[in-house]
Amino acid sequence: KPADSDPVVAAARALARRHAIVLHLGSTAVDAGDGMAANRAFLFGPDGETIETYDKIHMFDVDLDGGESWRESATYLPGTRSGLADVRFADGTARIGFAVCYDMRFPELFRAEALAGAEVLTAPAAFTRQTGEAHWHVLLRARAIENNCFMIAAAQGGRHEDGRETFGHSLISDPWGRIVAEVKGDEPGVALATVDTELVGSVRAKIPNLKNRRPFEAPAVRATAEA
Repeated sequence: KPADSDPVVAAARALARRHAIVLHLGSTAVDAGDGMAANRAFLFGPDGETIETYDKIHMFDVDLDGGESWRESATYLPGTRSGLADVRFADGTARIGFAVCYDMRFPELFRAEALAGAEVLTAPAAFTRQTGEAHWHVLLRARAIENNCFMIAAAQGGRHEDGRETFGHSLISDPWGRIVAEVKGDEPGVALATVDTELVGSVRAKIPNLKNRRPFEAPAVRATAEA
């Protein structure tokens, strides 16, 4: 359905308004025209209005072991821009960057958001059990560490109606790469943590890798040596 008539979007919007909270819906399929969908994340304000949207950029077109195969590009149109939003809390403002699921394997997206001032990164996901068991925690902690950001990643888990299994383990990592909250396993649950943006600044002062970046030439093969 189009976003303005999608029941999931409407329910999330109403929930944000009812509880006067900032609510991140990440993500749901909305009509993108021409028989295609967009995998879209939403950020709603306490009034229920949309603050920002983000369409997943990287399509999960892969062939895994055991015959598991996915072709997201057959159904979804990829997004073309990253997303940022400033969210005001009682004790200050945090800049939030957006990603969805498979995006987390592309560190340049998160780096671009961090360089644009993001202090909190988000990556809601439905990682397969196979890839989640191997890579979920390490990828999220790496994105948090290399960008000195908090990482918030809600995750679907369990066996779905179509037989696929997803890994779950929703978690929050701090800028030092410590997992400060996690829903263990693939059952429904809630993870709570304090997001202290002063910690972001403290870690960036200790390890100023964003500041210390330098340009470099792309690699090229200059000669072939014979063994």
